Amino acid sequence: MIQITLPDNSRREYPGPVSVAEVAQSIGPGLAKMTVAGKVDGLLVDASDIIDHDAKLQIITPRDKEGLEIIRHSTAHLLGHAVKQLYPTAKMVIGPVIDEGFYYDISYERPFTPDDMAAIEARMRELIAQDYDVVKKMTPRAEVIDVFKARGEDYKLRLVDDMPDEQSMGLYFHQEYVDMCRGPHVPNTRFLKVFKLTKLAGAYWRGDAKNEQLQRIYGTAWADKKQLDQYIQRIEEAEKRDHRKLGKELDLFHIDEVAPGVVFWHPKGWAMWQEVEQYMRRVYRETGYQEVKGPQILDKSLWEKTGHWQNYRESMFTTESEKREYALKPMNCPGHVLIFKSDLRSYRDLPIRYGEFGQCHRNEPSGALHGIMRVRGFTQDDGHVFCTEDQILDECVAYTAKLQKVYADFGFGEILYKVATRPDNRVGAEELWDKAEHACMEALRRSGVDFIISPGEGAFYGPKIEYTLKDALGRQWQCGTMQVDFNTAERLGAEYVTETSGRANPVMLHRAIVGSLERFIGMLIEHHAGAMPAWIAPVQVVVLNISEGQADYAAEVAKTLQDQGVRVQLDLHNEKITYKIRKHSLQKFPYILVVGDKEKETGAVAVRARGNQDLGAMSLDSFKQRLVQDIADKR
Repeated sequence: MIQITLPDNSRREYPGPVSVAEVAQSIGPGLAKMTVAGKVDGLLVDASDIIDHDAKLQIITPRDKEGLEIIRHSTAHLLGHAVKQLYPTAKMVIGPVIDEGFYYDISYERPFTPDDMAAIEARMRELIAQDYDVVKKMTPRAEVIDVFKARGEDYKLRLVDDMPDEQSMGLYFHQEYVDMCRGPHVPNTRFLKVFKLTKLAGAYWRGDAKNEQLQRIYGTAWADKKQLDQYIQRIEEAEKRDHRKLGKELDLFHIDEVAPGVVFWHPKGWAMWQEVEQYMRRVYRETGYQEVKGPQILDKSLWEKTGHWQNYRESMFTTESEKREYALKPMNCPGHVLIFKSDLRSYRDLPIRYGEFGQCHRNEPSGALHGIMRVRGFTQDDGHVFCTEDQILDECVAYTAKLQKVYADFGFGEILYKVATRPDNRVGAEELWDKAEHACMEALRRSGVDFIISPGEGAFYGPKIEYTLKDALGRQWQCGTMQVDFNTAERLGAEYVTETSGRANPVMLHRAIVGSLERFIGMLIEHHAGAMPAWIAPVQVVVLNISEGQADYAAEVAKTLQDQGVRVQLDLHNEKITYKIRKHSLQKFPYILVVGDKEKETGAVAVRARGNQDLGAMSLDSFKQRLVQDIADKR
């Protein structure tokens, strides 16, 4: 007799071993039809898997998060089925689930085209209409090798080689097509009706640019059409907000092949950058940070002491001079330690807070580069606090409060908080870890926020708080961080004089609020859809004349505003005013001032706010007051 305990703690008994699908059928035909898989004693299994012992069982349906992931994974296998039918010589590689979708990497003799992708999607729908069962078969390793050898699937054989200890593997059959997977998968293609292929891209085998290039087909799949429609709408909105597209349209920046992964900032983009940097510089001053500047290139011996040369060298740009090896810094921390230890410090001096707009370089793979969001050269609002153990909590509390205000000023309303705790490969005494983790969690408690704990995800030198922003589309961006480090100062020999005239290593707190300025500005562009708040906008006001008769007055208005620190653009071109208004509206400027004969006579301006709002005529002083208030309120 097998006893099955369901999530509501009700129990069902069966005379012998029973499959997940059979349990669902015994509960009701409606549930049986919705059953994607099962979770037996906390482990996901296929609906066809047999339960041969007393167990707890949760039936997984498309409404469950796990059910949706299974649908996406199975749709990737369905994609493989369609590809092999249409392009028999294609070699299938891997097809995992990703956020809100899936992809499949494929090796084929020519590049796939949008027409190919449409044909693949059409064939997938034809296969779904056949309503066939997906069949699982646990297969001995030797037989799996024979199956893929017979089909010429070279990459699948390489994947089998990567799993030398697996003596039995799961094969999933979509009719004549077979794929290898741990599963689970849907029992039938009827679950896969709500999907769409989204884009083509390149990829490297094993993610290594030294290996052969593959083709990647992306797709998405959902439990119902409403969810798919909402997703497509979000994607379309995200494409409109794409910082690369807006960066070109608004003339903010560009990336050039002569410097892959490094940004060329245009005047408007650099004006925006400067506003963000100067704002963060004020934050430094308000919170007691002394701004410093460390060198870009540092000797190999320093990176050996920190461990980067041994563990991170492939991601560093290196150079040589007079038989000495150097590296462009990938981070600012070691430089700040050297500044700290350049003089004898006392416990009375602590905490010492250093801040730097430090430019760093990391040799990111070319395939991972993405506009200004993922680059090789970037600048951080990097800060390091050298303090005693007893000062950690106060520093974390103050930092969180300031970070919340900064994000609010930039227009972000929701922050998610996470504390990453001690990993297995850690250094330092357990009591220090206890104190550091307590400080991280207590700082968030005192800030009155909820947080989650991610066990084992801290750095080897200490725990950290991660601050994640939600943007206008609900996307999450891990941004700020506060890391508690008991290791780096000691490794680099930084000490202070204690109350008893002894020597001790300071605790080092690594913190950044916006992180990479490049990435943060990209986030701002997408969050605000390029319509930047007046205080950040690269051009705050554009002044237009209706005819040549007002050119001098328009120039005078622009000069008056410019002298008061307003970022102004003057357009005196001999074009129709309706054309000029439309042209500058597309640039998403906060305000357009139009001057004609009437405005010139009365010393006024006709004000149009972004979004085609006609605010009517007002005196220049009244407009200046409005703009000053917008900037002060960070509106």
